[in-house]
Amino acid sequence: MNKTYKSGFVTLIGRPNVGKSTLMNHLIGQKIAITSRKPQTTRNRIQTVYTSERGQIVFLDTPGIHKAKNKLGEYMVNVAERTISDVDVILWLVEPTHFIGAGERHIADQLKRVKTPVILVINKIDKVKKEEIPGVMEEYRKLLPFAEIIPVSALHSRNLDTILDCIYKYLPYGPMFYDEDTVTDQPRRQIAAELIREKALRCLGEEVPHGIAVAIDRMEERQDGSLVDIDATIICERDSHKGIIIGKGGSMLKKIGSLARTDIEDLMEMPVNLKLWVKVKKDWRDSDFLIKNFGYDKKEL
Repeated sequence: MNKTYKSGFVTLIGRPNVGKSTLMNHLIGQKIAITSRKPQTTRNRIQTVYTSERGQIVFLDTPGIHKAKNKLGEYMVNVAERTISDVDVILWLVEPTHFIGAGERHIADQLKRVKTPVILVINKIDKVKKEEIPGVMEEYRKLLPFAEIIPVSALHSRNLDTILDCIYKYLPYGPMFYDEDTVTDQPRRQIAAELIREKALRCLGEEVPHGIAVAIDRMEERQDGSLVDIDATIICERDSHKGIIIGKGGSMLKKIGSLARTDIEDLMEMPVNLKLWVKVKKDWRDSDFLIKNFGYDKKEL
């Protein structure tokens, strides 16, 4: 065994909207996980890979752990909670507040059951005064014997090197799992669907909540290699939502498509011809069949 090279799996957990996807994107240096201000943006376990001369870290970005309200919610919580027992290091992201609520205490109870080293990452330190941070660290120390506690700002890339140093400290020695140029195991279709969903979440404000999914109906590169044709459908739960997503004279759908196309072109590294449709599937988040149809398969847990 190579006693200089380390490799292993690291999961990012935390309540919805604490900045897990933002942190992972900044650590990897590339946009893989979608972000928005809405909770429950991440629905599947997303695997990304960070490779350096010290070793290879495979990050698992999980959905936020929260109290499930429907079958999709149950699926998402199962994904997150199953992940913590299968990894070498756990990064638990929290916000810099002295009040530790029921959601955080629920996660702490889950973590007490595992022997895996837990690194507490206090994110969004740019939102509070510097002198408040030691008090927050002290409150969390009462919950669990953390391997390390690191205050960071994922958005502004502050202290991210410290996170990587700490991860390498606890990773086992071992070979690479992936080629050194691999950054994710996500299929391009899935990332494209997620990028469209991100733009929809960002453009639609509060009117259409989490009840949207995106299905890629067709993704084909033209024979001359000039561009990729993508046909995709945004699925919503109500007829009224469909009207909001399409917008007056198709303006909202055009805006979502235009923003998504730019990101997908960056991903594909070539021009993209993106066509979007909208369909209503009532209460799809409570249908096992439709949840699976939109890429959330319980068997893969």
